[in-house]
Amino acid sequence: MGAEAIAANLRRLRLAKDLTQEEAAEAAGISKAAYRNIEGRKSVPRADTLHRLSQALSVPIRELVTPVPELRRVRFRSFKRLRTREEILVAVARWLADFNALEELLGAHVPYGLAQGKGAWRATSPQQAAAKARERMGLDASEPVRDICGLLEARGIKVYPLSIASDAFFGLSVAPADGGPAIVVNTWDRISVERWIFTAAHELGHLLLHLADYDVEQRDEEPRQEKEANLFASHFLMPEEVFAKEWAETYGMALVDRVLKVKRIFRVSYRTVLYRLSETLEAPDLWRRFQADYLRRTDKTLLKEDEPDALAADAFRASFPEHSRAGEPEDLSPLDFVEDRLSRLVRKAIEGEEISLARGAEILGLSLGDMRQLAGSWVG
Repeated sequence: MGAEAIAANLRRLRLAKDLTQEEAAEAAGISKAAYRNIEGRKSVPRADTLHRLSQALSVPIRELVTPVPELRRVRFRSFKRLRTREEILVAVARWLADFNALEELLGAHVPYGLAQGKGAWRATSPQQAAAKARERMGLDASEPVRDICGLLEARGIKVYPLSIASDAFFGLSVAPADGGPAIVVNTWDRISVERWIFTAAHELGHLLLHLADYDVEQRDEEPRQEKEANLFASHFLMPEEVFAKEWAETYGMALVDRVLKVKRIFRVSYRTVLYRLSETLEAPDLWRRFQADYLRRTDKTLLKEDEPDALAADAFRASFPEHSRAGEPEDLSPLDFVEDRLSRLVRKAIEGEEISLARGAEILGLSLGDMRQLAGSWVG
């Protein structure tokens, strides 16, 4: 056990819990001086002290002793109130290392299907890049994106749904040079599934348009790049020609009905639809009108985190193809945003006796009991 790894992990975990060194020492039942020596790399704790520290910080001992791979080529911009930045980077680094190791073990690497020459994507507009990306992914110009995780993973982009109880962080992405490409999405249950999907598309835009600017030290948003990534995501999820067609076909409906219907067709947030409309319509009061109409209709003001339900299905929605969930009246569920490639690799490795059940549980972030239940449910 290296003093350096333990000290770095201890400091990171303590700060994530907003504890002083004195508070951490007290929680672990050791002296302040002993704690300072451990975190200062002056001493290596004994086994019983490690156990106390892990209990005080509510983490397994391996979290304290395992060196963490360092990510450098990362785009991770968040609000300053986010307290768990280092924790998130560590979780992503470990997940990515496990994923890549499993691919190598099984010979299951998927080539990055959107790689282009230096600056090739940047030379296009966000709208053109979105159209080109859809084409490279085999999507028809009129086809909604029904499984963004599967779509990305089939092109060699790893997807990590990571639930962080904060609306100060929506997602990040890792460059190919750092073990990616990979996209991480905050799937906290207070963030709508529609936002998860948009975040994945937004981070894809960054990967294609802004790869040269990936630097873990950069924490502040760059407004121009954010606007470009938003434009990319909007046009990737809602191609211009089919969006214009669907919007025109709702011509006689009220604004709220039109927006919510189009939202369901493309599986996006109502905000994404309004954002697109604000690009093309001469209606500076569009957002205010939508909010006012929604308040009149429901007697409810839409808050920042709200994602309104679509209206009840009508005869026109009933004509939607059965395989599309776009006509269903409820919000999208978490099952609409599921990555499954890592789970497939873990199953294959366990069944091939390449890794143990315990190692599979560790990779998937499950308890051993939950892993046994999962393995017991595998069929076919």
